[in-house]
Amino acid sequence: MPEWLVLTLAMLAACGVVVIITLVRHRTAPEDEDPSETPDVIEYMTMWIGVVYAIVLGLAIAGVWEGRSAAQDHVQAEAVALHEITERVRVYPPEVRDRIREDVNAYIGHVVTTEWRSMADDGELTDRGTALLQRLREDVTDHEPRTDFEAQAYQPLVDQVTAADQARIARGDSTGATMPGVVWFGLLAGAVITIGMVFALQIRRTPRELILAGLFSALIAFLLFLIWDFDSPYGHGAAEAAQPFLDLFPRAKG
Repeated sequence: MPEWLVLTLAMLAACGVVVIITLVRHRTAPEDEDPSETPDVIEYMTMWIGVVYAIVLGLAIAGVWEGRSAAQDHVQAEAVALHEITERVRVYPPEVRDRIREDVNAYIGHVVTTEWRSMADDGELTDRGTALLQRLREDVTDHEPRTDFEAQAYQPLVDQVTAADQARIARGDSTGATMPGVVWFGLLAGAVITIGMVFALQIRRTPRELILAGLFSALIAFLLFLIWDFDSPYGHGAAEAAQPFLDLFPRAKG
């Protein structure tokens, strides 16, 4: 299901629940109920609950955004290191150069297809990807430079392989959700409490109040969706996350 459809359904559901509960509560309320006589303590509690929950939401969004940015940096570093290998290896003999470039292309093709699905579904890297990177390392390090020009390029190539390996390890560590389950419980429970306090204010069935209550609940649904979307850097929006690979290696099949 597309993410925009999930977001739309979540926001519509939040609005619908608030409007339905408001209408049902209005029908079952006593005839002598006066919504304008809400105790001051309830208004005070509602205000502070909203403030505290807004701070929690802000911290959660900042946390998942930082994790997502770090995950994108790992992908960018790995893609750049592999691209540097394909460029620097041009000083090698044709048979060695072509073999190393084929190793890079095979690894990239595996990463943007099979391994990316494994990260999204299982939260882990693949053994095949590790084997392909190891083959690239062996082809780079096993070549014995025959000229001074090749000797000058040898160590930088080895360093780029090491950089790609380190970025791959960091990418593997960033796979999966970053928000603990207890935090999600607090976010969802806080959303229910915050929206529930709206009914404690005894809102009337006027269009203005219903619209404001619906927009308020839709905003909370949007922020929770934002946290969920950023929580798994490689699981949601996989094509966007793998874009550095596809930009530097257009022939890779994403």
